[in-house]
Amino acid sequence: MKLILTHDVANLGQAGSIVEVKDGYGRNYLIPRKLAVKWTKGAGQQLEQMAAARRKREIANLDDARAVRDALQGKIVRLARPATEAGRLFGAVSTEEIAAAIKEQLGQSVDRRKIVIEHPIKTTGATDVTVNLLKDVNAKVQVQVAHA
Repeated sequence: MKLILTHDVANLGQAGSIVEVKDGYGRNYLIPRKLAVKWTKGAGQQLEQMAAARRKREIANLDDARAVRDALQGKIVRLARPATEAGRLFGAVSTEEIAAAIKEQLGQSVDRRKIVIEHPIKTTGATDVTVNLLKDVNAKVQVQVAHA
């Protein structure tokens, strides 16, 4: 089955790429989760739109990515969230909230999809997250969640 990826899929490809997958994988996993759409002859225009949107979002080159990494590396981002007396949050901290806090506190614009949280942040305290700027350029940021 020939598909066009609408989102980055690990071990398969990036958004906008055309991939060939087994029918069951495409029909039962990728298409229902809106990670891909079926390839058609008229999909060329759609590919161009996705490529243009990705170019706007991505960091232009390696030097820019390294500059952003240097600005983020080892920095602390603070969030205030409602929590119980024991420090348990009422819901997990999302990558969107972290990206907004980075922009507000550190002045760097980061795509929320590039932020990797190893384990969901559901308690107050400090947690390290990784920001994947480019393939080999990553920054570690500490997220401190306090009781609001």
